[in-house]
Amino acid sequence: MDSIWMEMLEAAKAVRNERRVSEYVTCGEVSAAVRSKSGRIYTGVCVDTCSTLGICAERNAIFNMLTNGEQAIDRVLSILPDGSGGAPCGACRELMVQLMPDDYPAVRVLLDNETGRETTLGELTPEWWIQPQKR
Repeated sequence: MDSIWMEMLEAAKAVRNERRVSEYVTCGEVSAAVRSKSGRIYTGVCVDTCSTLGICAERNAIFNMLTNGEQAIDRVLSILPDGSGGAPCGACRELMVQLMPDDYPAVRVLLDNETGRETTLGELTPEWWIQPQKR
């Protein structure tokens, strides 16, 4: 695993803080880090509610990036409750595709935080409804 993944992993670990906010809301079971094309790292945690108002850690990190004026994603990783990594869910993939309709296939995704196994968003989203424009 290269030093950029390690830096992102440390950033995601730093914000992971599983806790109950109220009897209806928990957060921090999953954390994520997104690296923008500029090289800045943005983090987020999941927020789970008793209804559908929650948000995934990856989308929370992406919204943090958008709040700070950026929209081009280079890499993304998450830390699941057991400490492992995994692929973003369909809703998170959909947001990334819509943010970067021509460039999403190149976004790098860390699948395994221990071995450093990675893939691309393009490999995770074959035949997506938004297809990159051929240039």
